[in-house]
Amino acid sequence: QNALVRDEELHDVYKKTQKYVERFNTMKNPEKEHQELVDELDNLQGALTTFRKETEDGEEMELHGFEVAALMNLVQIDTMVEEAASLIPSLSRFPESAVDEILDLIRNTMIRIVSYGS
Repeated sequence: QNALVRDEELHDVYKKTQKYVERFNTMKNPEKEHQELVDELDNLQGALTTFRKETEDGEEMELHGFEVAALMNLVQIDTMVEEAASLIPSLSRFPESAVDEILDLIRNTMIRIVSYGS
């Protein structure tokens, strides 16, 4: 009896996980060349790693490694500045326009990835 309940609970968790993955999966093209995807994501990582913004007092700001890693997981094309700052609080040290510029890099990459083969 307990095993059946546990199996049913696991099945429910599996279905919810599958629904979540399908909801957020922006990679809609199964024929997409693997290497093209890797290249796009490598280019995005490079752009985020080398991103620089100068503050009003002349200080140059850059993204920390953990911020780049977290941003690489924001693969949605509709992520807003407020959402990114709430998920990665350290981004609040950047002006809102800089965070939007960072998100544009992500959006443009994801639009290219999604549009391959369309």
